[in-house]
Amino acid sequence: MADKITMQDDGKLAVTDNPIIPFIEGDGTGVDIWPAAKLVLDAAAGKYGKTIEWMEVLAGEKAFNETGDWLPQETIDKFDQHLIGIKGPLTTPIGGGFRSLNVAIRQIMDLYVCLRPVRWFTGVPSPVKQPELVDMVIFRENTEDIYAGMEVEAGTPEAKRMIEMLHDAFGWEIREDSGIGVKPISKMGSNRLQRAAIEYAVQRGRKRVHWVHKGNIMKYTEGAFQKWGYDLVREEYSDVAVGWDDCGGDPGDKILVQDAIADIALQQVLTRPKEFEVIGTMNLNGDYLSDALAAQVGGIGIAPGANINYVTGHGVFEATHGTAPKYAGQDKVNPSSVLLSGVMMFEHLGWQDAADDIIAAVEGAIADKVVTYDFARLMEGATEVKCSEFASAVVDRL
Repeated sequence: MADKITMQDDGKLAVTDNPIIPFIEGDGTGVDIWPAAKLVLDAAAGKYGKTIEWMEVLAGEKAFNETGDWLPQETIDKFDQHLIGIKGPLTTPIGGGFRSLNVAIRQIMDLYVCLRPVRWFTGVPSPVKQPELVDMVIFRENTEDIYAGMEVEAGTPEAKRMIEMLHDAFGWEIREDSGIGVKPISKMGSNRLQRAAIEYAVQRGRKRVHWVHKGNIMKYTEGAFQKWGYDLVREEYSDVAVGWDDCGGDPGDKILVQDAIADIALQQVLTRPKEFEVIGTMNLNGDYLSDALAAQVGGIGIAPGANINYVTGHGVFEATHGTAPKYAGQDKVNPSSVLLSGVMMFEHLGWQDAADDIIAAVEGAIADKVVTYDFARLMEGATEVKCSEFASAVVDRL
């Protein structure tokens, strides 16, 4: 009999060998990549006597076609009740309703960490000389900054009123044809993300944590994020971590916490990748960094992601690319993004052996140059296979 995953009093997940896990197939190429990923996940779990009972829930085009709702409440309820879920890419409706279905799920469920590990798999085509030096994990804040941004459109009565109010209250001079946006960044939101990043570094034996920000310009939002991060280290983690200014760059056996201005960080992750291990940052910076780093190791098509609330135990693991509808149903595209998100899910569940097996099998298939079209066109002597055939090749190497 299958069981719900639950949260224990000690803050850890209770996971049986037969958990129920809700999934969203995804729009566009979701019809191809989800079955491929599921084949591998089931095979890897089965090696260790584990069986997942997959529960389909709906969102996106499939949900709208069947229910008239792009994001049914039942889907949120199932994710909430079962704590852990996984999803393919989703189309965002045009013409109102949701800015983004992905963002809506994150915000409704308060999944405040967007977790994006970035590493290179041997043999994957890369535009950089030493992609093997890239091994970073990004903790991107999911609920504030531009994701909670509020705007008024240029030329509207609301914009005129806002400009006048800001002038009267603060003396701010803003051009009258401006659109106005507000991005909130709170101490609570910053600290819970920063805790997650530090605790990840402790648990995984990582020795560097960077706060990436634009605090040299935005001093009371992004600059506050940096300050709050250093304060947190002093107040809660001084036994395991130390800030750069408090140790002169010599942390001893503790984790070194430092910061980097966002524009410089985007340069240094390219030129000095070995110096970055765990990155904690706000939403927009994290978006830029995630995609820029993914490009160094093979592209967003193989980039996994997770959205997690470490306090409640909820997590939704997801493919990070778009729906690519022109390829839908062609059994062509690379399933690695959603598959590797499943690996992250297994790690989160404590199924480390099965996760490690999938990583080794994916590496084996790529090293043997058995790849989908996106890699085959960039690799000499490659054997181009379909999406489903790549999944079978991975299963053969488990």
